[in-house]
Amino acid sequence: MNPISIVLWACLLLLGAVAVPSCYSLFRNYLAARKIGLRFHVIPISHLNHFWMLIDKKVLRHVKLVFGESPFTRYNWMGWELHDRYYSHHELGDAFMLVTPGRNWLYVGHPDMVMEIVRRRDDFPRCVELTQVLDVFGPSVGSVEGQRWVQQRKLMASCFNERYNELVWSESISQATDMIRYWSSRPLVRSTADDLRGLSLGVLAKAGFGKSFKFQGHEETSHADPAASYKDSLQLILENCILLIAMGPKFFTDTPWLPFKWRQLGEAVKAFQRAMTDMYESEKRKVAEGTSDEDTRRTFLSSLAQASLDAKQGEGLTEREIYGNIFVINFAGHDTASHVFTFAVYFLASNPAVQDWVSEELRHVLGDRPPHEWNYTTDFPRLKRCLAVLYESMRLYTPVPVTKWTRDKAQTLDVGDKTLVLPPNTMICLAYSSLQTDPRWWGSDSLTWRPSRFIKGEGTDLDAEVFVQPRRGTFIGWSEGARDCPGRKFSQVEFVATMASLLRDWRVDPVVFEGETMEGARKRVLDLIDKESAMVLLIQMLHPEKAPLVWSTRES
Repeated sequence: MNPISIVLWACLLLLGAVAVPSCYSLFRNYLAARKIGLRFHVIPISHLNHFWMLIDKKVLRHVKLVFGESPFTRYNWMGWELHDRYYSHHELGDAFMLVTPGRNWLYVGHPDMVMEIVRRRDDFPRCVELTQVLDVFGPSVGSVEGQRWVQQRKLMASCFNERYNELVWSESISQATDMIRYWSSRPLVRSTADDLRGLSLGVLAKAGFGKSFKFQGHEETSHADPAASYKDSLQLILENCILLIAMGPKFFTDTPWLPFKWRQLGEAVKAFQRAMTDMYESEKRKVAEGTSDEDTRRTFLSSLAQASLDAKQGEGLTEREIYGNIFVINFAGHDTASHVFTFAVYFLASNPAVQDWVSEELRHVLGDRPPHEWNYTTDFPRLKRCLAVLYESMRLYTPVPVTKWTRDKAQTLDVGDKTLVLPPNTMICLAYSSLQTDPRWWGSDSLTWRPSRFIKGEGTDLDAEVFVQPRRGTFIGWSEGARDCPGRKFSQVEFVATMASLLRDWRVDPVVFEGETMEGARKRVLDLIDKESAMVLLIQMLHPEKAPLVWSTRES
């Protein structure tokens, strides 16, 4: 047998070794789905196949061109829910299933079912197998269970108090004031997403780790700046998180023959690890010696350092858990926030009437006071329209989906007049994109960005306006139940303070291209949001730089 034949046979055997077990598992899951009694589609590749996550959209684009639309091209890629919205649930019912070679996935699109699942947290726990992909540097509050989760959740919750929120408020105003000064000095801004990322990192560094980094615009950033290594390495890690998950960080740090970009990623992992170690060891010494300053004593870092010292007495967190939580705090407090900010700013640029509406409230509440006189305690609760912009942006583009599962036990679940029996290891997706856009809960304009839907009021009395909390189970932007996001108030305070700094005295518009009207430019930005937003690791705008913006002084 010649060498080519040997290679071909080896490839066929390898393919068979993968395909046969996969086909058997798919058939077994198909039989299980038939017994449940819901409508379902069969797709040939698991959602959790890391290699497939790297190539899914590229492959399916070509498959669709050749074979047309099918369940494979419609559902077998990461983030399909964002573009499908509520359509599959209107076609298939409030609950339907996707059958894969890995597990069966139940998609739940009715708020009553969502709240039942959330209430029965022991029957339907969060699937930590999915969040464990973020354990790049160690386990964290998002990926542990049982007593370890209780301990870490308690630690996180201890940081989120009103004194802490005051720090978030003041630092957000400081960062945003510098940012609008930078933006307004440019004829146009292409770096909106990068600059908002810098703002959120600055707020997190101060509030989370007691480090003050002055805001620097994208074109101002100096790589000699002490924050640059931390910021650049973190950003490179977040941009390549799927690769890190698929291959593991040691592959990039310990393998000498990698391509240049992969070696860069390995250097970023090392640099970020060094930055985490330096911050943590420094704060641990201060906590042990009792020399932490006032601002640092109310940060995550101080709490983590204290937990490390407690671990020596058999309590607290291990060192790997410390680093895991530092990374997750950076991921959740930095990347998720910056993506929501980016969506909001581009929606605002496309909607001058909403800008005027928000500015009216800001003028009413803040008057002509300079930003350093804005008060968290008295001003934040009154800025309901700013909060509505946050909710509406997250309603259409929630950055992080919520997934539960039945774990190792069968569970029952009521769906309409049926009681379903869900087998062990069934994944359950709370269908955020359907729940948050379904016309049954949000009206006929459910796919339109309209922040005023969250405000109830009559006449011209702004102080009489009330923020309308959505029906439970129809909005899960910060999740629901015991494992909801502990940083909900953090994100709200940061967002409102930033919007106040941007919109009281300024307005934003898209740059008008040659041969285009302003109305056409605004429509182009809305099309960019709609067509070029997708799930990478989080839901985000893929190319916001394609729509440069311009900031100008608001007329009194």
